[in-house]
Amino acid sequence: MKDRLDVLGMDRLIADKIENDPALLNIGLQNIDRWIANGATQVHRLEQWRTWILEAQKTPEAMEHLLSILREDSEQASHLRDFAPFDGILSAQDRRPFLLECAFSH
Repeated sequence: MKDRLDVLGMDRLIADKIENDPALLNIGLQNIDRWIANGATQVHRLEQWRTWILEAQKTPEAMEHLLSILREDSEQASHLRDFAPFDGILSAQDRRPFLLECAFSH
C-alpha cells in the first residue's frame, strides 16, 4: 500500500505533456526566472534545468535527455527531479487521480 503521492507517475505525466506540446517548456523557464528572483537557494540546480530546457528546445536528442530525467526510475533522476521547475504544467484534473490514490491509501 502506498503512503505518499505517486511522484514518479506525475513526473512521467509531465514528460508526456511536454513531449506532446514542447511549448510547455516555457513554463519551466518562467518558473526558474521567478524562483531565482524570489531568492531560491538552489540556483545552480535551477540553472542546470535551464540549460537542459534551452537545449531541449534546440535538438531532439536534448529533448530525449530531458524527458528521460523526468521518466527514469532511479535515485539519481529522482534527486534531479527534486529541483524540476515544472510546477503549473499539470492541471488540477491531471493531478486528481494521484491525489485520490494518496487519499485512499490512508
